[in-house]
Amino acid sequence: MKKSHIKKLRKTIAEKKRPSFFGYVISKLKTYLFTGILVTTPVSITFYMAYELFMWIDKLSRSLIPPKVVGHEFIPYIPGIGVAVLVGALIVIGMFTTGFIGRFFVRLGDFIVSKIPLISSLYSLLKQLFETVLSPKSQSFKEAVLLEYPRKGIWIIGFLAGETKGELNTHLPKTKMLSIFIPTTPNPTSGFLILVPANEVIKLEMSVEDALKYVVSCGIVVPDEEKEKIKLLHKKH
Repeated sequence: MKKSHIKKLRKTIAEKKRPSFFGYVISKLKTYLFTGILVTTPVSITFYMAYELFMWIDKLSRSLIPPKVVGHEFIPYIPGIGVAVLVGALIVIGMFTTGFIGRFFVRLGDFIVSKIPLISSLYSLLKQLFETVLSPKSQSFKEAVLLEYPRKGIWIIGFLAGETKGELNTHLPKTKMLSIFIPTTPNPTSGFLILVPANEVIKLEMSVEDALKYVVSCGIVVPDEEKEKIKLLHKKH
């Protein structure tokens, strides 16, 4: 076969592989469409959920205002006024309970609730949970960790809840033990607690937020630090 024939054949094959103008436009439109969905969907869902939560709290807070006051329109409807009233009321309650009289009433309320069956257990659990989560000094779930579970060679991401204390230490091996919360995927609000020797736990540099993103996305969303490491590896190769 002559060289001229070979050139013509290559040109024909290249033209067949090259998409038509219509196909090129459709391909670009698909790319733009999926990019638009990727950009707007998370933002839209976030703002929608925030708006619904805001309106629910606002409606609930306004229902606490006496109907006579609302009926005479002394307080006209302003979106968000219920939230503002609720925040103000919580601040006032917080200021009151930090004083001597306020602490007395809080202890009295704790004593009364603690004597009510069933309700006392729920109240104690919720109070301890909120105190742990909202306390500025709390270290709960402040670190993401890596450990081998459920057997050697299989790794899982967990969140450090703290060191084991109290009665548990009397029954566990005489080594430093950590309480680790293992979240489920893609719903990290459920999971289970395991007690692991501290020397078998690897503390990660990534934040809890990045670790949660990784868990919720089933490993699709890679933390930013890991992305940078991957880019550097690609550049080296």
